[in-house]
Amino acid sequence: AALYELEKEPAYWDAQARATLDAALKLHPRNHRAKNIILFLGDGMGVSTVSAARILRGQMEGASGEETVLAMDTFPYLALSKTYSVDKQVADSASTATAYHCGVKANAKTVGLSANAVAYECNTTFGNEVYSVLRRAKAQGKSVGIVTTTRVQHASPAAAYAHSVSRSWYSDADIPFSARKQGCIDIATQMVTNVDIDVILGGGRMYMTPKGTPDPEYPTSNSRKGDRKDMRNLIDVWLKNKKSHYVWHRKEFDEINAKTTDRLMGGYADMLAHNQVTQMNELIHLLCGVIVRGRIDHGHHDGIAKLALTEAVMFDRAIERAAQLTKESDTLTVVTADHSHVFTFGGNTPRGNPIFGLAPKKADDKMPFTSILYANGPGYVHINGTRGNITMVDYYDEEYMQQAAVPLDAETHGGEDVAIYAKGPMAHLFHGVKEQNYVAHVMAFAACLE
Repeated sequence: AALYELEKEPAYWDAQARATLDAALKLHPRNHRAKNIILFLGDGMGVSTVSAARILRGQMEGASGEETVLAMDTFPYLALSKTYSVDKQVADSASTATAYHCGVKANAKTVGLSANAVAYECNTTFGNEVYSVLRRAKAQGKSVGIVTTTRVQHASPAAAYAHSVSRSWYSDADIPFSARKQGCIDIATQMVTNVDIDVILGGGRMYMTPKGTPDPEYPTSNSRKGDRKDMRNLIDVWLKNKKSHYVWHRKEFDEINAKTTDRLMGGYADMLAHNQVTQMNELIHLLCGVIVRGRIDHGHHDGIAKLALTEAVMFDRAIERAAQLTKESDTLTVVTADHSHVFTFGGNTPRGNPIFGLAPKKADDKMPFTSILYANGPGYVHINGTRGNITMVDYYDEEYMQQAAVPLDAETHGGEDVAIYAKGPMAHLFHGVKEQNYVAHVMAFAACLE
């Protein structure tokens, strides 16, 4: 209420803009080499998602929300990224990952391969490999790492180390016999053999262990048992190197001594618990690395905005923590998304309206509607030819699906540009409207990589 009174006065806006202008005038490009690079990848984090997450974060902190400044909002340099792939107007997470990791646009479903590769055709793999910034950083003696809330073999991190005509060939059990015969290797195996990655934290443990291996965290679960037909334990393969640790729960993670640990692998059966990415940032001092927040995407695909936006807020907190642990003078930090979603919020809502709340007026069908809506997805529920009446529904529920215009099992990606936020050495090279594959080239240039 006090802020609202202030905002009525022109002097408030003039002073705020003046301070912003002064800061802009003092901003100077950092024209030297970056010692560290951190790429924060919000899977599916389009601009509408960032705006809604900003309001949510502010409201979680007791404010109206719109005036809140996210950690990523403070980054001085901004560009737009065109996310289409070689074969798709609206792209998937695999082809886009190849673009921002390897600097080359690609075909849907493929990772770490140029567009000469054809999805699911094993023999088009060989000779079409493209190499990531992470791999090139490792080749020049940097420590490299991947931290993700998804399985570590998911497309978004996989393009950093693997070359596969199918993003879904997680373990050898997922590869058709003919492709195995032609020499195609699963993503989990490539993770421990292609690049010597110093820190790997994420889910997907079952793809690393022999078929039937009980999960350490859920020993009675059948669905989480090991999956590998070749009966290799890839965790053991990775551990053979120097001073390595494998952890699978929070207590072990907390007890790690960064001074004596050169390499760390953390495997979680589930995608990571909410607060773990923040903890993982403690390991940032090791890194030239990639941090992926994958459940923004999962929440949107399920049509559950609360899940997606809560994840986006957690992602922003991880960015904030990283800022405390790094120096802007030697670390290039890049925050971006692989693609957007058909998620929107609107409806003439008043200032401070709960982000998951209703628009103030009823629709033409005399029924209320939430500010947040999806263009398509599982939230399409029509009864007798008319949309559901949400008057008696708890639209603040954790799993509430906002209404959608078109019925689909899973909501789809969006095709519009996403933002790239950057700070640190060479961050000023992110400006204007750019092709998504440009991201990898700036990172490589900033770190003076091949």
